[in-house]
Amino acid sequence: MENNFKFYNTLSRKVETVIPNEEGKIAMYTCGPTVYHFAHIGNIRSYIMEDLLVRALRYYGYDVKRVMNITDVGHLSSDGDTGEDKMVKGAQREHKTVMEIAKEYTDAFFKDFQAVGNCMPDVVEPATNCIPEFIEMVETLIEKGYAYFAGGNVYFDTSKLDDYFVFSSAVEKEQLEVGVRDDVEEDTNKKNKNDFVLWFTKSKFEDQALKWDSPWGVGYPGWHIECSCISRKHLGEYLDIHCGGVDNIFPHHTNEIAQSEACFGHKWCNYWFHVHHLNDRGGKMSKSKGAVLTVSVLQDNGYNPLAYRLFCLQSHYRKPLEYSTDALDAAQATYDKLAKKVASLKEDGAVDTAVFDDFKQKFTDTISNDLNSAMAITLVYDVLKADTNDATKLALINDFDQVLALDLYNNGKKLEESSTSVDAELEAFILAKIEERKEAKKAKDFAKADAIRDELLAKGIAIKDTREGVVWELV
Repeated sequence: MENNFKFYNTLSRKVETVIPNEEGKIAMYTCGPTVYHFAHIGNIRSYIMEDLLVRALRYYGYDVKRVMNITDVGHLSSDGDTGEDKMVKGAQREHKTVMEIAKEYTDAFFKDFQAVGNCMPDVVEPATNCIPEFIEMVETLIEKGYAYFAGGNVYFDTSKLDDYFVFSSAVEKEQLEVGVRDDVEEDTNKKNKNDFVLWFTKSKFEDQALKWDSPWGVGYPGWHIECSCISRKHLGEYLDIHCGGVDNIFPHHTNEIAQSEACFGHKWCNYWFHVHHLNDRGGKMSKSKGAVLTVSVLQDNGYNPLAYRLFCLQSHYRKPLEYSTDALDAAQATYDKLAKKVASLKEDGAVDTAVFDDFKQKFTDTISNDLNSAMAITLVYDVLKADTNDATKLALINDFDQVLALDLYNNGKKLEESSTSVDAELEAFILAKIEERKEAKKAKDFAKADAIRDELLAKGIAIKDTREGVVWELV
């Protein structure tokens, strides 16, 4: 395979051509949700862009195996291993067990995840399934001298590394300083302020719901160890691509690299794909702000989830994106217009292979060049305006949809059917009201006749008496 698929590698801080460990195959890991609450549309933006990457790699010809974890234990309110336990907090909030909360929000997550056109990961693994794997890796790190037991917890010793701050030393180091961020608290058990928890055994949470036996006492895993172990369990010790939001870069992904490479004794992951934040006018979307805007809420308000996908695809994954109702309204209008246009294409005729191949090459070049999704959408418009027959246009739109996953043709047909149905229902309603008014006038009940006229006018329908009968128009 000619290899020219490239995207921005956060680790090297440059756009790089993907060279997998095994030719033709991609081992990919995605940080999944912590299932203590609904995933807001900012979370879902990251998964849409990761789905675009998966689909683009497969379209390009790679055999991709994608693994995603579900965090149902061990994630504290600070990514730096301090604060409250998110799962326990969620269970207390709703007066349910941790496992009930985990099931409810895992189901809700994947409902929204799939509603926006994402394909399911090949493997989904909850952290609570992998306690033996966590314990095994922690034991290995202790044996190799990279971890120590102190104050009831097991910590990773970052002083044993040549370079802990692998992504961006200055930024990471500044973020970790006590007092720089509100969620950074001093842990006096640590040998070094950069050290992080691998296993909690003497927690400040007396009501911790989930605990397991370990060589260090009854306890539970730290959040960071989960992804390293689940990735190794399903993808081995050599990972091609690791995905997440930019907020995962530090400390979570930094810690994953530290513990994985200390355990394995070699470089673990070659490429890191990070998606920027979705902001509203108040800044980054966050569950901590209160109300959570979800894909399901958008649906309840009449939006097509695929219009939200289009909204995301019109921007680049490495740029922050600002959400507003006006912006989503515009995306919905654009989606509907585009879908109706695609649905109007006729399937008759033969595909012009020369035109098809030319556009397909343009699309492949676009999507394999750092996932230029905005230009890929532009190519959809270019196809619709092209001087070729409908069969060729439709074949190209369907081909592109392997990556874009907008389902324009089927949704356009639904819009056509809905519009026809509404028009027929509206006409039947108007004719019934006109007949009712006619009967009222016959009975000399002019007040009722006027009331019917006013009722129609309030609905945007003007009626007029003529010699040929009553006529009506929308106003």
